[in-house]
Amino acid sequence: MADFTIKHIDDMEAVVFGSFKRARAELGLQAFGMQVIDIPAGAEQYPEHDHAGDGQEEVFVVLRGGGEIELDGERHAVDSDALVRVGPSVKRKLWPGEDGMRVLALGGVPGRAYEAPEVSELGAPDPGLPGVPAP
Repeated sequence: MADFTIKHIDDMEAVVFGSFKRARAELGLQAFGMQVIDIPAGAEQYPEHDHAGDGQEEVFVVLRGGGEIELDGERHAVDSDALVRVGPSVKRKLWPGEDGMRVLALGGVPGRAYEAPEVSELGAPDPGLPGVPAP
């Protein structure tokens, strides 16, 4: 059997009000983290965070729409031509534009084998967003 997987993003298991697609698990990817994030226009719930504790760097690829990415308090415009690499200690937050945004997020820790968090596995409980009621 050939070693490949083809999936449509909209058919992937989604959590956090349907915004986070478990793309890594859906494709059977083991080398690095990957998810697709759909953020509707006007949404502010995407959490500001960093990865100083685990050392993960991330790359964000805007697939559709646009908006801004806030990096250590400074906002930068991003659109469907944007690739953004963010180091572990940088605080980051996505802000969708008027058309919302779909982002492919890739992550891993330099020099270490990837360890998928349980929340990224298919069928894992939906973590929601702390303090944010479902729409």
